[in-house]
Amino acid sequence: MSYDSVFRPGLFQGQTVIVTGGGSGIGRCTAHELSALGARVVLVGRNVGKLDRVAAEVAEDGGAVDTQAFDIRDEGAVRDGIAAILARNGPVSGLVNNAGGQFPAKLEDITANGWNAVVATNLTGGFLVSREVYTQCMRDRGGSMVNIIADMWRSMATMGHSGAARAGMLNLTRTAAVEWAHSGVRVNAVAPGWIASSGLDTYDAEGRAHMKTLRRFPALRRYGTEAEVSAAIVFLLSPAAGFISGSCIRVDGAAPNMPVHLDLPDHDKSRPYEGFHRAELPEVLREEAEGGGDAE
Repeated sequence: MSYDSVFRPGLFQGQTVIVTGGGSGIGRCTAHELSALGARVVLVGRNVGKLDRVAAEVAEDGGAVDTQAFDIRDEGAVRDGIAAILARNGPVSGLVNNAGGQFPAKLEDITANGWNAVVATNLTGGFLVSREVYTQCMRDRGGSMVNIIADMWRSMATMGHSGAARAGMLNLTRTAAVEWAHSGVRVNAVAPGWIASSGLDTYDAEGRAHMKTLRRFPALRRYGTEAEVSAAIVFLLSPAAGFISGSCIRVDGAAPNMPVHLDLPDHDKSRPYEGFHRAELPEVLREEAEGGGDAE
């Protein structure tokens, strides 16, 4: 089997694209799609084992792949890591800032250390990687960047640290799109909603129980797939998005648009796009399926 992309074969032939957080979830899926379209993908993350696993998958599928392990929150490590990537692979034409993470907590319970850790991962790290890719390569050659944020349009109650960081990343996207346009660099964002991805398995028992209820809330009444997010990322990296910069594509099933004062009908009319041939249903959703429906 191979990735069933909606984009034409060879779209990124001869190009190199960096994907942070490439060892799992949306990053893993995006790396596979870009590779299937001819790109050489460079997987970045902290966990060498995860990077190696995905790199082996890409290579097994016939793709070109490289890995570079570093902590995106460490300025020196980012600088040296990007330099090493460029030394081995030559210029990069695309960057997907996908790495991120958070934990559920009310604002009153978040310590300064917890706040700083989430903001560093979801905002500062993306800034550092973007800056180094720009100054070390794209300033002279152009390129495209896509920053992965989140569905934070109404609030991110119980994840205020992540919401603040993701909102900051959106504004950083808009600012970079202006400041770096003269170098031929486009910068956009993708905001996933509730996606059936491995990130759902990182929460505790209470969080996992909540995750099983989320399909009720989007207008499309389901979880999104990793492939649906990847398709938005790939489009923004592609020449077809050549006049799009400073924008954000929501991939959320219209969840933020749902009115709170209307009881809209349930349905099963929305069919997911399942292009990723190696997709793995998160354990928490396998539990839901085996249990016969949403948890109450």
